Amino acid sequence: MTAFSKIETDAALPAWDLTDLYKGRDDPKIEADLAAGEAAIAELVKLKGAFLGARGNPERLGLLLDQGIAIYERATNDILATGAYAGLAASVARDDPAWAKFESDLRARHAAIGAESLFLTLELNQIEDWEVEGALRAHPEAARWRPWLRRVRLTREHELTPDLERLLLDRAPAVANWSRLYDETLARMVVELDGEGLTLSEALNRLSDPLPERRKAAAEALSHSLSEITPVMGLVMNTVAMEKQVEDRWRKFADPAQSRHIANEVDPEAVDALEAAVVEAYPRLAHRYYALKAKLMGLPALDYWDRNAPLTQVQPRQYPWDEARAIVLESFSKLAPAFATMARTFFDNPWIDARPRAGKSSGAYAHPVSSDKHPYVFMNYMDERRDVLTLAHELGHAVHQTLAAPLGTLLSDTPLTLAETASIFGEGLVFERLMAEAKGDELRGLLAGKIEDGLNTVVRQIAFHRFESRFHAERANGELSPDAIGALWLEVQGESLGPAVRLNDGYEHYWAYVSHFVHSPFYVYAYAFGDLLVSALMEKRREDPAAFAPLYEALLAAGGTKTYVEALAPFDLDPREKSFWAAGVSRLERLVDQFEALI
Repeated sequence: MTAFSKIETDAALPAWDLTDLYKGRDDPKIEADLAAGEAAIAELVKLKGAFLGARGNPERLGLLLDQGIAIYERATNDILATGAYAGLAASVARDDPAWAKFESDLRARHAAIGAESLFLTLELNQIEDWEVEGALRAHPEAARWRPWLRRVRLTREHELTPDLERLLLDRAPAVANWSRLYDETLARMVVELDGEGLTLSEALNRLSDPLPERRKAAAEALSHSLSEITPVMGLVMNTVAMEKQVEDRWRKFADPAQSRHIANEVDPEAVDALEAAVVEAYPRLAHRYYALKAKLMGLPALDYWDRNAPLTQVQPRQYPWDEARAIVLESFSKLAPAFATMARTFFDNPWIDARPRAGKSSGAYAHPVSSDKHPYVFMNYMDERRDVLTLAHELGHAVHQTLAAPLGTLLSDTPLTLAETASIFGEGLVFERLMAEAKGDELRGLLAGKIEDGLNTVVRQIAFHRFESRFHAERANGELSPDAIGALWLEVQGESLGPAVRLNDGYEHYWAYVSHFVHSPFYVYAYAFGDLLVSALMEKRREDPAAFAPLYEALLAAGGTKTYVEALAPFDLDPREKSFWAAGVSRLERLVDQFEALI
């Protein structure tokens, strides 16, 4: 049996307890909640045709809107709870076929139940805007649903016939199995290194080892393991992309990213302006910084495994879990005590799973479950500075989800472009806290780490976006081999990283572990969007911290009820302008200036 590193058995790190959702796969409450969801949907189905029949009677239509959407939300809560439980439990047991089957079977049940409510949005989208507004005015209680209706109606022109929409819903669980195959393949992958079998998370963590020979060994071992699974991962990516192309063609989307823009309620022009501002800054940011880092490390250029390396071979400072907790809570408290109070709840309860172990997925997330439940935080904590920032990031999400929960599940759901605001802001608060106490080499190391995090969040994610765009464009002409995908990857990464980073043999396989390409196509630009948006908010906070806190809390508490333009208006910010993004890029550039001055 392959031995995993000792960090997986560290009992000091928390593992969540999901029994406040359900006691296990055989908990009768699961069937009871599914039955409640089915009953609510059956109640909703009785209104089929009533919305169209009420046209011309604003008061009647308004009443139906209020009642019907409330029933739909109730059904959503019951169904989401069971799905969240299955996903959370399976994410720490990707090597257990029983959990994989449970999650897959539940996904199919959800699709079958949810398909019966399909008529609701299709029927509502046949009603004209002026009729909806008249109904909301005639029955003011229904006006609370205006933001949800706004988001539903964004897809009006891309909807298909009821039969086709039902077909897509019914086959969705089968299509989702490609994501399942991807996850299980990564979870089962073992990176053999010096007699140890490392998980993906542990192998990636070794790329930050102080010793160059250890970084190189980890990079080459990871590359070898990835190369063995690229045929499967390439097939998954090709299939997911083809499925998307077929659906996009039927829905008449202009380009592969349009559906994501609509889901995010973001103007394509804003994303184009963001991409242009970042790409234009590649030489001033990544190219320049990595050249400075290579010079400081006495190297003519950095190998790709040196990109996130410590600046010295001295073992970097470790942050035990209790210290990370204290740092995060103190940082959140400086913004507003209420933020720290909400974050502390997650430490005081078994709502965080931070313990790395075999079978656990890589990555990190905060899952909101539903508005009548509390969120859960997932990560793999390994005592590194970046892990402290990741903890702050995910707790930022959790605080955001907690603040928005009183709106209800439908209204608290936040588009990705705003959903990353609280998380990246949380990272920024922790970084300020760490920098305030650092001196000498530690200060330089922290600054380098902050720049690298910024490059990974802004430059790297925009490079990912450009890779995805290129991949989907070429996939339209036929299937891409793993080698062809790797060539695209090298070209786009080389463009972003610049001449000071060598993309050695083996790096062409690293696209295979970026899960967003499979799970959420065109998600990645949201990270850059959120990071540069937060840069603007941080500047506003510096101008007037006392006035900023309540405005910021109101932004988070608004959930998905406001568009990103409306949400930022109280701060006098407009992200539709290229100058907005250029200002955020300049803030990162100033950090590079500061780093250059230190060396």
